[in-house]
Amino acid sequence: MILVCGEALVDLFIKARGEGGLDAAAVVGGSPFNVAVGLARLGCPAAFCGAIARDPLGEELVATLVRNGVDVAHVRRSDRPTTLSLASATPDGSVHYRFYGEQAADRDLPAAALPDCSGFAAIAVGSYSLGVEPVGSTIETLLAREGGRRVVSIDPNLRPDIIGDMGRWRERFARLVSHATIVKASAEDIATAYGQDADVGAMAAAWLAAGAKLVVVTRGEQGASAYLADGAVLDVPARPVDLVDAVGAGDTFHAALLAFLAERGKLDRQSIATVDHETVTNALHYAASAASVTCSRRGADLPTRQDVEAILHERTVA
Repeated sequence: MILVCGEALVDLFIKARGEGGLDAAAVVGGSPFNVAVGLARLGCPAAFCGAIARDPLGEELVATLVRNGVDVAHVRRSDRPTTLSLASATPDGSVHYRFYGEQAADRDLPAAALPDCSGFAAIAVGSYSLGVEPVGSTIETLLAREGGRRVVSIDPNLRPDIIGDMGRWRERFARLVSHATIVKASAEDIATAYGQDADVGAMAAAWLAAGAKLVVVTRGEQGASAYLADGAVLDVPARPVDLVDAVGAGDTFHAALLAFLAERGKLDRQSIATVDHETVTNALHYAASAASVTCSRRGADLPTRQDVEAILHERTVA
């Protein structure tokens, strides 16, 4: 089983009407929340560790986890409100967010609420929970405690407007990477965190030198690359898709990467450190195929295992 730790929130998609006024649609989400749901839909046992409000929005967040088969035994219920994210899609499918979450429930996760992780093969964390308090310090405590015992997978999935001080974020992320087995990041995240001229290969090499065993960088329609501890760089193309929006695509990729490795018995620190190139390449194809399904749907509607297998079958017979 994989433990996913971080935020759960509600995205409010806003669209202006031509005649005036606004249309709005509320969708449960949050990057770690999406990863947990994505793992479960792909047939990989998952549990969610995070603070969720007792308000009606929080009730729907918990109900969605349960409906998708995610273990909620480690969810902490909070009297604080649910974070709201105002989301608007651009014509190219990218999405802009504005968060309203100061003193909200998803930050209300003290270290005392962390579970015993002996039953988990891996821990997945990411997004703005890494950079806000007290949940950021709690996640750092978790990774420092568990990093040497089991797989830790990190996806920065940056939200600079809510994190604020990027210098402090970079300092913390460097510490977190020292506990990580897998770092999954987008090229956009790397540019946001380290500058538009940041060398992706150099960043991957630095993370590997810090202790990570596998670094995966996604580049949207340009595909994805894996950087391995043996120095190899493996590239796969993106799957062509009629883009609706990219909401949840990175979360889907992260979940599918972990699910693929888990199903093949590779989700342990030693196996990832010595993983063969064919397995990594197939994992990237699987994750890219899964992400393409999400891109073909409105919002973070992550695929099932059957959805992804159908696409892989099409690629095999083509």
